[in-house]
Amino acid sequence: MRVAVLAGGRSSEHDVSVRSGAAVAAGLREAGHEVLEVAIDRSGGWSSLGAPVELTPGGGLLGADVAFPALHGAFGEDGSVQGLLECLDVPYVGSDVLASAICMDKLTLKRLFAEHGVPQVEFAAVEGNDWWGRCEELGLPLWVKPSRMGSSVGITRVEDLAELDEAVELALRHDPRVIVEASAEGREVECSVLGNESPEASLPGELVVHADWYDFEAKYTEGGMELRVPAPIGEEAIARVRELAVSVFSLAGCAGLARCDFFVQPDGTPLVNEINTMPGFTDTSVYAKLWEATGIGYADLCDRLVQLAIQRHGEQRSYEF
Repeated sequence: MRVAVLAGGRSSEHDVSVRSGAAVAAGLREAGHEVLEVAIDRSGGWSSLGAPVELTPGGGLLGADVAFPALHGAFGEDGSVQGLLECLDVPYVGSDVLASAICMDKLTLKRLFAEHGVPQVEFAAVEGNDWWGRCEELGLPLWVKPSRMGSSVGITRVEDLAELDEAVELALRHDPRVIVEASAEGREVECSVLGNESPEASLPGELVVHADWYDFEAKYTEGGMELRVPAPIGEEAIARVRELAVSVFSLAGCAGLARCDFFVQPDGTPLVNEINTMPGFTDTSVYAKLWEATGIGYADLCDRLVQLAIQRHGEQRSYEF
């Protein structure tokens, strides 16, 4: 197939997306597909091979059979590009508009989890007049985060309540919606999910961070973290993590792929932290490494994702909107 790989974008994760896009393009070529690399610059302009890309309803995307939006963060992973591709009637890899938006907004996702009794880290929203009191009840340390950012941008670990206002102000520079989370004991464990109606979960892996916490530098600096697969949490906890990953993937309406992040407590109980609908996608990123350990190589993984995109698009066309 002819696959348009979208990379870059307007978010603070632009550079990470460029790396993901280059790796995806190489993987798809290895799998036998023709690849059209589309660059989205920081101002939102689209180009391919140095020429502007025109986006017109009914005109598709430069004749591509399917798009692979290797975009992270705002304006790419939040449903905006997914909506554009829907308007252009182009099949695309990953979750639809609604699921992408839900998973991008930590507050909305956590409220969905709470409604369905999903075990998760306690949290409070910075809204209304009583948010400070709710934060006090969570105990210390606290994690203050923009609700709709990725790659640990704008996050502060608060050790003293005197630091809370400053941490909230930092998060507000990135997003008017701010979430405060309790600290969770235990191991940081991640699990990759692949599929549409019948998703499968990879072996989970433990993140061992060589820093105070898993910040931007630890994520994207060589040697900043180590991935242990399978996670050394025992067979029962591994099974529970995989079961939960598939469950929350379906609950949020995800499709194609996602990486589910957990804290596994000392007694083996997993708490769901978040869902990333388009995680880092280089061949050394956690999502791909977990599938490699489970038995699916990078090129095959890229191929399966475009097949899933075509399948979902075909099924959607059977409905009258």
